Amino acid sequence: MTYTVAVSGASGYAGGEILRLLADHPDIEIRTVTAHSNAGQPLSEHQPHLRSLAHLTLQDTTPEILAGHDIVFLALPHGQSGQYTDALGDVPLVIDAGADHRLTSQSAWDAFYGGDFHEPWSYGVPELLVNGAHQRERRIVKQREQLRGATRIAAPGCNASTVSLSLAPGVAAGVIDPSDIVSVLAVGPSGAGKSLKPHLLGSEILGSANPYAVGGTHRHIPEIRQALAATGAAAPDDIRISFTPVIVPMARGILATSTAPIVPGATDAEIRAAWQSAYGDETFVQLLPEGSVPRTADVLGANTALIGLAIDRAANRVVVVTAVDNLVKGTAGAAIQSMNIALGLEETTALSMNGVAP
Repeated sequence: MTYTVAVSGASGYAGGEILRLLADHPDIEIRTVTAHSNAGQPLSEHQPHLRSLAHLTLQDTTPEILAGHDIVFLALPHGQSGQYTDALGDVPLVIDAGADHRLTSQSAWDAFYGGDFHEPWSYGVPELLVNGAHQRERRIVKQREQLRGATRIAAPGCNASTVSLSLAPGVAAGVIDPSDIVSVLAVGPSGAGKSLKPHLLGSEILGSANPYAVGGTHRHIPEIRQALAATGAAAPDDIRISFTPVIVPMARGILATSTAPIVPGATDAEIRAAWQSAYGDETFVQLLPEGSVPRTADVLGANTALIGLAIDRAANRVVVVTAVDNLVKGTAGAAIQSMNIALGLEETTALSMNGVAP
């Protein structure tokens, strides 16, 4: 079966990456691409690297144009998807790459985003450990179980999913204390979108490292707390994280270094076993051999999260270093991987674990 697809926000970075991956999907026909201010222009003016899609023209983003497809991807700025999702009730599968349907807590939304709150959708991080027991005895499963047959999917925030995948095994296994997490991330500016922002000009970021959203203000913090609480091992209010992202001069990539205290009595073998058990059979989330840490260059263009795990007994903390391509595993790749699961297709279709080098 071939599924027809419309992609909104197709002139942006996330929309363009969704299109790049879908272009090689054997079960997908990209029929419609839409934008706002760029509507009426050829897609090739904004995504010149997508040669197989050069025949497409950007249309207006309206519910009427998006309707009538089997699948709609919304790659819009945060707070803009909700105005369309309510009008797309007849579309069999809608996937939102923005934040509008990620959070389950309205108070968290009000505190970090503001504006209208929309119902939460199935969270698009298939490998994330979650409590599948639904208030009975804890039974840890993967988020992919909640994506099977889903009709509404919220793709993750790139920083949030990177940190959540980094730490969920330790939280679920009870070998780290989630009340004292520290995460510092080196991130590429493409994660901030394609709109012109003076502080992201090349002359501002080249040769410099620039912290932002310092002091607990970053919008991905409640998403991380929600994801780690989904393991059932701790309540959201018991998960405390100091989260500091730093823009560095690389177009793509996230390198997240996260640490948390080791729970008394946890052995080195038990700690490493928690991550090995969580990801040992996963294609796209891989624990590196002991003593190895990843680089962002290793995941460029891939739907892969590479994890390095170290145990710092002097500080009594676990150190997890995770590298992802923020536009692939952090956004578009996670969305398409989740789409494949929801449709009952092979999960890895159109997605590569291999990066591009040099």
